Amino acid sequence: MTSLAQDRPEKFRIGRVFSNSFAVIGRNLGFLAVVVGLFSTLPALLYNLWNLSRVATLVNVDSAGNAAAFETSAMGDYSGLSIVASLIIFVLALLVQAALVRAAIEDLNGKRPVIGDCIQIALRSFLPTLGIGILIIVTLVVAVFVMVFIAWVIPPIGWLIGLALAFIPAFMWLISVSVSVPIAVQERLGVFGSISRSRALTKGSRWSIFWLLLIIGVAAMLIQAVFSLFFGLALATAGGVTGVGVLVGAIGSTLVSTIFSTMLSVTIAVTYVELRQVKEGTSVDELAEIFS
Repeated sequence: MTSLAQDRPEKFRIGRVFSNSFAVIGRNLGFLAVVVGLFSTLPALLYNLWNLSRVATLVNVDSAGNAAAFETSAMGDYSGLSIVASLIIFVLALLVQAALVRAAIEDLNGKRPVIGDCIQIALRSFLPTLGIGILIIVTLVVAVFVMVFIAWVIPPIGWLIGLALAFIPAFMWLISVSVSVPIAVQERLGVFGSISRSRALTKGSRWSIFWLLLIIGVAAMLIQAVFSLFFGLALATAGGVTGVGVLVGAIGSTLVSTIFSTMLSVTIAVTYVELRQVKEGTSVDELAEIFS
């Protein structure tokens, strides 16, 4: 394990970020198995098992011709529990991301991340991390709402107008604040201070960050689509959702989502380090000093 505290790079490089991200993951498989496994994979697996089992119940009831009565009595409880479970998974995902930021910086500095230390840092920065997460979700919801509203008011070209006036600006803003969580963890600037700092750091590199995140997103969607296709074919062959189908579907979807969420979290942390080195010439050991 070697430190990346080298000469100041001249430009943000997607290839270098990917290389460093895969290197961080490869050197810390045990750490990831514990932290990501306990706080991300396990909760997601339990939720997917529960969710798919409910789907199987609906399918089986529907085949018996009693779906309407079942939905009336069960859909309210199902929706409420889904919301609670989603919130818990969201909170745990924020904690995992903060812990991975700490782990990535420690690794790039030539040190071995310590699980207890990373969790402590994640808990300490939880509130600003949560605030950033909520702002991002609200921004997406508002952008989608405005786009749909414009499409409804001005058919049939409203979708294009809404896309140009709402969704694209919101998406570009999200790119500009993409390293807010690492900043909140590393520099302790709070919610709005971290967002402002992220916008300053990403300026001049936002298109590169866009392509970086697009590559990860497209890869995730393709693999998820392939898995969903094979899972759907298996269900069609079996004639319905079986217990084995629920188990396979839950494990498969959980692994796909966990792998790419981990990759995304580590890549965002490495992107933050890369931006600091490119724009400010900050070495990784200087980045790690705040944690000493």
